[in-house]
Amino acid sequence: MNENDINKFGETRRGFLKKTSLGFGAIALSSLIGQNAGFAGVPDSSGLYKPQGLSTGTHFPAKAKRVIYLFQSGGPSQIETFDYKPSLEKWHGKEIPPSVQGTQRNSGMVADQSTFPLVKSIFDFKQYGDSGAWVSEIFPHTAKVVDDLCIVKSMITDAINHEPAVMFMQTGSQLSGRPSIGSWLSYGLGSDNENLPNFVVLLSKSPGSQPLNSTAWGNGFLPSHHQGIQFRSGKDPVLYLNNPHGVHDHDRRRALDHIGKLNEHQFDLWQDPEIQSKISQYEMAYKMQNSVPEAVDTSKEPDYIYELYGEDARIPGTYASNCLQARKLAERDVKFIQLYHMGWDQHGSLPSGIKRQALSTDQATAGLIQDLKQRGLLEDTLVVWGGEFGRTSFSQGRLTADNYGRDHHPGCFTMWMAGAGVKKGMVYGETDEFSYNVAKDPVHVHDFQATLLHLLGIDHEKLTFKHQGRRFRLTDVHGQVIKELLV
Repeated sequence: MNENDINKFGETRRGFLKKTSLGFGAIALSSLIGQNAGFAGVPDSSGLYKPQGLSTGTHFPAKAKRVIYLFQSGGPSQIETFDYKPSLEKWHGKEIPPSVQGTQRNSGMVADQSTFPLVKSIFDFKQYGDSGAWVSEIFPHTAKVVDDLCIVKSMITDAINHEPAVMFMQTGSQLSGRPSIGSWLSYGLGSDNENLPNFVVLLSKSPGSQPLNSTAWGNGFLPSHHQGIQFRSGKDPVLYLNNPHGVHDHDRRRALDHIGKLNEHQFDLWQDPEIQSKISQYEMAYKMQNSVPEAVDTSKEPDYIYELYGEDARIPGTYASNCLQARKLAERDVKFIQLYHMGWDQHGSLPSGIKRQALSTDQATAGLIQDLKQRGLLEDTLVVWGGEFGRTSFSQGRLTADNYGRDHHPGCFTMWMAGAGVKKGMVYGETDEFSYNVAKDPVHVHDFQATLLHLLGIDHEKLTFKHQGRRFRLTDVHGQVIKELLV
């Protein structure tokens, strides 16, 4: 085969891939999930679901078309938020019984602590909505939308320290290097929007000192174009996206076409899939030059929207602003939108710390639910709220009349979901009277991940990627769909 044949073959293949919505992702998915459904697919004579629109396909009809994941990094205390424990009032200041503490681990931060007094929440709780769910006074806005929520109080994780726990929740492994949920969805489902990334990450600016590793939204061993793209606050949402001074769009287009031909030629020679990732990334960057500024511009939003999300939504980079941007991205069919809000790590001074965190997030979180609902987007958008683990029911450090802290606790914590495919106004699972152990209906992190994929039409056992001789998946070798949560 001479060079002209190679070029001709490359152009033909390139043209074919351009006509498909996902290029090599479409080919990869056919081996992952067969000829199954798109989001709005219809069954053929074989009973399989064929895709319609831009989605590649799913194992079965999906309830959710996209996900907005509001990750509260640091570990919000379930006892101060949604897991009301009146029995802690009579145990307040008393030592936690050994029978309750059992075999649960404590972090090294309480290794020198000789006493472990139980401590009640300093905040009041009330029941709200038709569901009668208990909600802390620090979440007055979330309380108003509680009948749209599916609250899971029996979450369990394997990790006890922040970075491994965040990695575990986001990638299914405590070790760095595995693909994140958003990357798996990008790889498996592709995009419904040709001009924006499949997976967008938004970070709150300076919300706390708790560090956050970018591998939480990394692609791991998946092709690199499936990694999360961080949108920043300010006039340059994506670094190095704009053309250099003096370079015009038509010059950039010609350059990309020539670079694309060279990359296609290299791919024909070496068959390295990362070359195709580079082509995809170049093309996406070119499309994003026009699509991103409009997608993140909230200046034209009416005043009533800012009243819904809170005045912080006018300040770029705040959690409220990111929630509003998440809605705009959802309108444009971005598949996975990940918000990270740090600062929920209250080892000491918990009452003031968690109140401050709630104040900066509560209204915007509830506003997002209401905004999606009034636009009809909540019907096919899954919203997730939660952190990486819970907090201990005993006090870390000195317990006083108005101050205390709580250590990390993997044994139980609370998350909630809302929107596409989950039951509304539901409280699932129970913890013991101390909020220390799960008493009923445990939901492991892998179970949560399996359920999330199920809502998007994916069988978590079938979405795999072969790496170093083994087929990996998000849920590793674990996980079951919690069908009781589903409509």
